[in-house]
Amino acid sequence: MKRWKGTSGAAAGLAALMLFVSACSGTENKETNGGQASASASSSSSATEQTENSAAPNGPLDKYDPPIEITTVRIVNDTYKYDEGESIDNNVWTRTIQDKLGITVKNNWVVSGDAPGGQGEQKMNVSIASGDLPDFIPVNSRQLKQLVEADLLMDLTDVYEQFASPFAKEILNQDGPNALASATFGGKLMAIPNTTSSMDNAMLLWVRSDWLNKLNLPEPRTMEDVYAISEAFTTQDPDGNGKPDSIGISLNKDLYGGYAGVDGFMNGFHAYPRQWIQDESGQLIYGSIQPEMKQALAKLQEMYKKGEIDREFGVKDSGKAAEFAAAGRAGMHFGQMWNPLWPLVDNKKNDSDAEWQAYPLVSVDDRVAQPRTDLAVGTYYAVLKKAKNPEALLKIINLFVETGWGESTTPDNYAEHFTKGGVERHKYIPFQAWPARKNLDIHLHLLEAANSGDKSKLNPEEQDNERQISEYLSGKEGTELGWAYERVFGKDGSFKVINQYVSGNLILANEFYGAPTSTMVEKDATLQKMELEVFSKIIMGDSIDNFDKFVSDWKKLGGDAITAEVNEWKAAK
Repeated sequence: MKRWKGTSGAAAGLAALMLFVSACSGTENKETNGGQASASASSSSSATEQTENSAAPNGPLDKYDPPIEITTVRIVNDTYKYDEGESIDNNVWTRTIQDKLGITVKNNWVVSGDAPGGQGEQKMNVSIASGDLPDFIPVNSRQLKQLVEADLLMDLTDVYEQFASPFAKEILNQDGPNALASATFGGKLMAIPNTTSSMDNAMLLWVRSDWLNKLNLPEPRTMEDVYAISEAFTTQDPDGNGKPDSIGISLNKDLYGGYAGVDGFMNGFHAYPRQWIQDESGQLIYGSIQPEMKQALAKLQEMYKKGEIDREFGVKDSGKAAEFAAAGRAGMHFGQMWNPLWPLVDNKKNDSDAEWQAYPLVSVDDRVAQPRTDLAVGTYYAVLKKAKNPEALLKIINLFVETGWGESTTPDNYAEHFTKGGVERHKYIPFQAWPARKNLDIHLHLLEAANSGDKSKLNPEEQDNERQISEYLSGKEGTELGWAYERVFGKDGSFKVINQYVSGNLILANEFYGAPTSTMVEKDATLQKMELEVFSKIIMGDSIDNFDKFVSDWKKLGGDAITAEVNEWKAAK
């Protein structure tokens, strides 16, 4: 990936959430699109004619003269903050897009509520149903499929090839070809995906390393080691308070997710809940109903009976589960790379001696444990056929990636447009794409700078991380956030493990990255609720044979139909 030029200055007020962008922005909408519905055969030529008629400047960042106006809509949330006198319609990015590209962005409507099924998604569904759509449309995978099937969208294949900058193309392909493939229908690129990072979502094993040392336990290398550590953390009073109040492994009531989920534990049994995998014949099968899941659930039940899992996990969400870690009562969990920033930093604030270490997933046998991740696409940007300047979408994305990580930007320019004064300004721009390797590169660049003593090549975000880590390591008070960044980006941080995953080609992808099938839309919510209830009850003591009944019920209540549809999608790719 390109490295910008610039040797001084640091982005002011870079907060923990900047780390989460590439990790989490794709997780709000895990439904991604790879269907094969056909679009109009004339859409590609239509896009070319419209581009020529509007006399679009050819360069990736060339300015329109005279200026143009484009329409879109925005779905925001309560984390959007503005300087006095500014708004989503008037901010540093709207001005920069006008100044640099000659584009005025008009928002037809703005709605707060970006969670799946929230007000934003509902408003977009109403807009699609009524046909009251802007020229440039941010949609999820289901909505994209609807618009393609309604033959309303422009084929962006030629527009992408002509106007996406080489750097933008690099970023859009950095996490693999499936991101663009998920927006491709019948061989035509019908939207541009907002790419993030699947590697950032890979599961890790987090352990209280100070407790390991206190109890003279070995580092976890096998699942048997995890069992032994869990038992010791539960029975040997690792916090030294004389009370039997610590647990081995944290879980949350939703079972899955980036903190205290079962995903990483299951992966150690080569089980992949809520993921589609290939069987020996090449057919796609649903991971949650495979025999490996039963074996893993039986072991979790055994650990629960021994008191190694919180007796009340079934009623505690991830926030409540996090309170155990913050209070120093939990010694281990499966989670993602960002866990030191939340909730483990709270444990460090409460107990300066607390230390957490990330380890690779461990296996129950002699096969290596591999994490499996979803496609990291948060949103798709589609363009109506009637749009006069479809290439404006690519120009804005080009500007975003160049400002963030390109060679022409500067530290001051980055700070002005991304995070300044604690305000996350990067959220203002309507069309984005994030590099998959951003966070891994921070880790590698900080290691390089530490080894060489030369910090001049660090970009502003890296400079800020290095400063906070250095302040913590020097013993400065009130630098727990520096501890968290060190646990993520440092020499032995979580990205050391992710780099091992990437270097060893160990991260597995969800084999299905298509839009929800028709039966998924109708039945999947019910099936997932059933899965959660059955698995939770098994862990808490129900007969393990209830798993077999769950498999049978899942298949009868829509699972077999979904499996057939998923394999039809695979065959049509």
